[in-house]
Amino acid sequence: MASIQDVEQVADDLENLVTELRSELKKGVDFERLTQISDEISEHADNAAQTFSSVNETLMSRIGELSGKGRSAGKSPSTSGSQAKT
Repeated sequence: MASIQDVEQVADDLENLVTELRSELKKGVDFERLTQISDEISEHADNAAQTFSSVNETLMSRIGELSGKGRSAGKSPSTSGSQAKT
């Protein structure tokens, strides 16, 4: 699983690409180069989104596990108590 530190690296890469994009715009209009830079920006942004999604899914899964264990642990005494009465 990717980490927040990985996203920091992606953000650094994005910052560098945006700087490069601005530089290219000031030099003159090379649409091929601008397209390449824009594609790289898009790829990096997609990577960041995938990382956030992965981290979110992992956290939500863990919260679900903890919530489920808490509920089942709370039900165990009542279940064992009803079995003892039978």
